Amino acid sequence: MGEEETGEEYLFKIVVIGDSAVGKSNLLSRFSRDEFDHNSKATIGVEFQTQMVEIDGKEVKAQVWDTAGQERFRAVTSAYYRGAVGALVVYDISRRTTFENVKRWLDELNTHCDTTVARMLVGNKCDLENIREVSVEDGKSLAEEEGLFFIETSALDSTNVYKAFEIVIREIFNNISRKILNSDSYKAELSVNRVNVDLTKQNKSTYACCSST
Repeated sequence: MGEEETGEEYLFKIVVIGDSAVGKSNLLSRFSRDEFDHNSKATIGVEFQTQMVEIDGKEVKAQVWDTAGQERFRAVTSAYYRGAVGALVVYDISRRTTFENVKRWLDELNTHCDTTVARMLVGNKCDLENIREVSVEDGKSLAEEEGLFFIETSALDSTNVYKAFEIVIREIFNNISRKILNSDSYKAELSVNRVNVDLTKQNKSTYACCSST
């Protein structure tokens, strides 16, 4: 369920991971339905939302998965990650421990995903500036160290939520485009190699003919 292409439509599976109560479900509902639940409880059961996004004139269907409360028991299964081509790793800027656990989530993502995954580090709840425990600089530094995109968001007031998903979706699209381009280049290279091999064979046969006279 990772990436599919049907005509001009693409389907990308994106997972949202991070500690419990960092705002993953509200990021998802804000992105897909422009809603925020002040009384949201831990997600129970598998949950995903689908949203259409246009990238360079192409229709992209983003299927975004929430961890479904499994993160409370450190039991996020490999099936959750299967086929994912994008990931938002979320922490709460007002809780330092959620930031410190980011590397564990990245390790888990790397363990379960064997394809190229567009990864975004998200510092959520930036509306809580007065009780911030993780600086913007700390977030940027970790993102640079791990090779991630970085952004701070607020699901409460919509700050950068759509932008965070759009950046990941665009990177996935670029990754797919590069794969296709590389595939075409590889085919072209094979064709050139075949021509060179044929010419070599011809040269060899000509040389043999000449040497026999």
